[in-house]
Amino acid sequence: MTTDTETEVFEAHRPVLLGVAYRMLGRVADAEDVVQEAWLRWSGADHGRVREPRAYLVRITTRLAIDRLRQVKARNEAYVGPWLPEPYVTDFGDTVPDTAERAVLADSVSLAVLVVLESLSPLERAVFVLREAFGYPYADIAVMLDRGEPAVRQLAARARKHVDERRPRYEVDPGRRRDLTERFLAAAAEGDLEGLLELLAPDVRLVADSGGKSSAPLRVLDSADKVGRFIVGVARKGVADLSVRFVELNGGPAIVALSAGKPDSVFQLDIYKGRVQAVYIMRNPDKLVSLAVE
Repeated sequence: MTTDTETEVFEAHRPVLLGVAYRMLGRVADAEDVVQEAWLRWSGADHGRVREPRAYLVRITTRLAIDRLRQVKARNEAYVGPWLPEPYVTDFGDTVPDTAERAVLADSVSLAVLVVLESLSPLERAVFVLREAFGYPYADIAVMLDRGEPAVRQLAARARKHVDERRPRYEVDPGRRRDLTERFLAAAAEGDLEGLLELLAPDVRLVADSGGKSSAPLRVLDSADKVGRFIVGVARKGVADLSVRFVELNGGPAIVALSAGKPDSVFQLDIYKGRVQAVYIMRNPDKLVSLAVE
């Protein structure tokens, strides 16, 4: 039986555990399942032998996430169309006062980075998340993963090289992203193709995730003309009883489009040097459940 104190200890670390699990898995429901399983392990543990609860809980969560990730990868092999991580509401608030640390956390949970992380092995991904997002020393990661420190350093170097080679260039400044997102929304709503083309980089990419359950391109669109015309076409078709709201998702501003008050789709942009480099659209209804407004 757990005591109130032990419950409070777990709840105090829950945001970190959820952050680790989500960065490992890219899906909120899977991350929450992993954290719940970590709670069951914690509730049955001999707490008198636990010197550092945070390290203990992160270790359990990471190992559970590695096991779950292997299952998820098999599931994603049969996914219809492009895959994107499930939108994750990020509001660091006063919990991360340091601007540099906030930028690191936002970058580590961005769609661009999470898509690249999908191509890492489960162990590489675990090392990358623990080292790059949460700053754990190699020695601590080695203990968490039951690996030697040299092996962990090798995994970290391989993962970092892989991410650096494939990570798209984009700006994390929330003010600039919000401004360009608002201009993008205004041009789309007006059906202003020329206005959109002024905002789009020539080689802009549009990635739409529907899982085959909603209308969306099943292949990546990869030029300003194709992306602009698609966005204008979508705007002209319209959505029944449409309303939009801005939300911070995955470390940056995003547009949630609602139909009759229910999430219909999510749009988020990556920008670089004042131009839109990537447009992400999430329309898989299973991935929008957490964004529903009660």
